[in-house]
Parts: sequence; structure tokens; C-alpha cells
Amino acid sequence: MIPACRRHPILSTLAVLVLLVVFFLVHRAWGPYRFYRVDLLKPKPGEKVEVGNLEVGVGLRDITPDLSKYDTWTDADGDAEYDLEKGDTYSDRNGNGRFDAVWIAGFGNNRPAQGIHDPLWARAIAFRNNGVTVVLVTLDSIGIFHEAFINIRKRLSPSLGIDHVMFSCTHNHEAPDTMGIWSYSVIWDYFDHGYLELVKGRCVEAIIEAVSKLAPVDTVLAQTEVPVEGFVDDSRLPLVYDNTLCCARFIRKGTDETVATMLEWGNHVETLASRNGLLTSDFAHYWREGVEKGVPDPNGCAALGGACLYFQGQVGGLMTQLHTTVPHRDGQQSFREGSFEKAQALGENLAVLSVNTLQGDTAWRMEDQKVSVAAKTIFVPMSGLMHLAGFLGLVHPGWFWGHGRSEVNVIRIGEMEILTVPGELYPEIGNGGVEAPEGADFACAPVEVPPLRSKMTGKLNLIVGLANDELGYFVPKSQWDVKPPFAYGKKKAQYGEVNSPGPDAAAAVHREALALLARAHGE
Repeated sequence: MIPACRRHPILSTLAVLVLLVVFFLVHRAWGPYRFYRVDLLKPKPGEKVEVGNLEVGVGLRDITPDLSKYDTWTDADGDAEYDLEKGDTYSDRNGNGRFDAVWIAGFGNNRPAQGIHDPLWARAIAFRNNGVTVVLVTLDSIGIFHEAFINIRKRLSPSLGIDHVMFSCTHNHEAPDTMGIWSYSVIWDYFDHGYLELVKGRCVEAIIEAVSKLAPVDTVLAQTEVPVEGFVDDSRLPLVYDNTLCCARFIRKGTDETVATMLEWGNHVETLASRNGLLTSDFAHYWREGVEKGVPDPNGCAALGGACLYFQGQVGGLMTQLHTTVPHRDGQQSFREGSFEKAQALGENLAVLSVNTLQGDTAWRMEDQKVSVAAKTIFVPMSGLMHLAGFLGLVHPGWFWGHGRSEVNVIRIGEMEILTVPGELYPEIGNGGVEAPEGADFACAPVEVPPLRSKMTGKLNLIVGLANDELGYFVPKSQWDVKPPFAYGKKKAQYGEVNSPGPDAAAAVHREALALLARAHGE
């Protein structure tokens, strides 16, 4: 008798191909670190702990790529975009027949770096007291997916005694692509895996350095309102801003020596706009430099010294300075178009505001020194292209039955409480002001209420975005609007949904954040 596989070779071949496709899809959807979960609460509410002096340490690492290891190119028309049809050319240094460049993230996907204006950083700050050690890392990056941060955590030795590491990206649109979205081609793999490995390694080094430098500090906290005019624009209705500037200064015990300043405010880091070809940390560079080294007259400020760390706030909505005219502190000049002069003016204005706030009458000495941390793995509903990309392992790899795995944290440093969200939160969810406009896609009352900040209990409350992940915009469900008729009488949809995980994502993150806050508070 002739075996079936010999009698039906075409069917047999098709069966093998189907099995291979299924195996491939399962492998891609499985994702890295499939069973990784975090469920941390330390110390537990009511647990008796011995509280001593708060200890702080800082570690800094340069994460600027070495451009001598990449191909060079000629931008024939000076538009900062690589376009063969416009006469752009490149020099194939390694002879592999393809253009190996540092692809700058943000805006278009064909913007190769032409040089370096200022360094990019991984900056880590460690806190220790009452048997708890946490490290916060801020990166000059557009965003990094959750599995990369899991990998960094797994590289850290248990001997360091770290209970938790929180990562956040500044959402810098003038840094290398660390997400695989802006690397020239969505079909062929032009993504620079080597650069992401460099970032991971430097993060580990910065964390180790921060923990090794832990020493007792005194702490000064302060907050102020950042004016809208000259600083930020909300490019989508309703107009709601994350305009609270949160400031902390950590001073070596018994001295006036600044160990670190920590700042949080919400605004896209994209002052240079889309025509810039130089790697830079944008206004964050001038802000940090101004705090550390001072800003000269006229209307400058003194140097605080130490290391300055900027953590991104709520930038959904969209918080940007692209359409803002930024004044120079001399009162004479102003800048509207994307330029380094505009980035410098914005950064130095923020530095002056930060230093003056920390040295002003409303600043206070922190009395409470206790450290605590709560962290929880969450699963965020995904739809549309991001859902498909996750299933195929292309963007935010790992498919959990229609959800993406992510994380929220609540970290308490004495009188400073930090809530983290894994993407770009609309300020109306954090601060209040969610609306249900006529014409939106879902005829429902606001879902993401009460505002998250109303449930935080610190004297200084920070909502840090792009933390431990980058899932894009968290759009309130009642404001979701991709189908006509459009809300607010608009003739077309406002920008946002195209870069969102879906209409139910914001509600899920809001719900999980409230639950973790309640748990951290012992409720």
C-alpha cells in the first residue's frame, strides 16, 4: 500500500508549511520573558521598620553612539532625510552593500544622524532607607519596550541589594531609534540592535555606580506652576496641561554640596523638530546644564552643582513646544522655528525656574525619610496595528490574548510620591478634565475618573511617564475620535489615536494605577 504522504505530496507539503507558519506565529507571539511578573510591596503597610537617614547615590553613563562605526552620507538637498531619488548618497564603510546608519527616532523613519551636538545620557539615582533600596533611571531616548528593561533588571547581581529599578525615557525625538519604528524600513531589519545593547550595558553600569555611592543626605522639595505661554502648547482639545514642575534637591549630609537634583514636568522633547540631523538631548541638555553649572546673566541663576536628572511627565494630548514661541531670558529675542537657539532658550528658562523654586520661600526641608516601593505587572488591552505588531513580535513583542504585558509602580521617597505609567498619559487623566464631547466615537461618560493625582498622598506628587515601557498615547475613552462626525466640530480627527494601543488602554492603566496606589497606602 502506498503511504498517504506519497499519494498526496502537495497536501503533505502544504501541511508542513502550515505547521511551520503556526510554529513561527506561536514563537513570535510568545515573546521574551513570557512568565516574568512583578508583584512587590515593601515594606508592607503597618510593618514596623527602623527609619534612619535617607541615603542617595548617583551614576551617569554616556549612551551616545560612536558614529565612526557607521556609514557616512551626503544630504544633497539638506532636508535631513535620506532619499535616493533626491540624490542622497552614502559611503559603504564595511562593504556590506547596505546603508548602516544611526536612525534618529521621532517624525519620519528615514532621518540618519549626521553628527553629535551634545551627549545622550543614562542617569541613575539610588535611594536607600529602612531596608529598602530603589533605583530610578532616566534615559535620553524616544522610548524603550518593557522586555528590554526586564533584561536590564536580570543583569543586576542580587548582591547589590536592590529591591526595584524603575526606568523612564525623556521621549527625546533627536536620539537613536530604540523601538524599531523609525529605522528606515519596516520590511527589512535596519534596526540597530547593537545600540540597544550598548544602552542596556550602560544602564547596568550607571545603576551599579549609583548604589556604590549611597550616602546620607538632606532633602529639599519644591513645586511650582510652569506658565503655558513660552513653554508648552496643547495641540489637541480639550486644553489640559501637565504644568506642575516638581523639584527635589539632595544635599550631602552636614554640607551644602548638592548630590543630585531631580525634576519632573510633562513636555515632548522635540524642540529641534524634523529637520535636525544631529544627535542631541534637546532642551533637556540645556535644562540639566543650567541647573548643574548655572545660567549667566541677564536673568540667570546660580549653579546648584551635582547631577541633574529630568524625568518625563504627562505628554499625551499632545504636550509640545513645536508651535510655541519661546522667549530668550534677555527679553529681546524669541524663537518659534525648530533650532538649537530655541532649545537652549527653553532649557535655560526651565533651569532658572527650577533653581529659583528650590531656593525660594515655598521650598521645604523634607522631614519624613522612609522609602517604600510597590510594583505590579499589568496587562493592557491592545487593538489595531499595535495589537498586530505585538502578535507578530515586531513592536512591543509578546501577545497575551489581546493584551500587552506592562507595569505600574508607586515609589515613596519620604514626602515625595512617584506614580509611573507605561506610556504617554493625557494630562486630563492625571490632573483632571476628561471630557465626553459630542461627536466622539463612544457615547459614554468619562471613564478615567477620579484623576490620579487626587489619590496620591505625598506633599510632592510626581506622575512619571514612559516608565518601564512605551505603549504610546493613553487616550480617554470618551474622547476617542477616529470616525466622523468628529468631536469639537473638527473637520477631521485630531492627532493621537494612531499612536495609541486602543480605546480601552487608558481605562486599564488608570484602574491598575488606582489599585496600586490604594495598596501602597494600605487601603
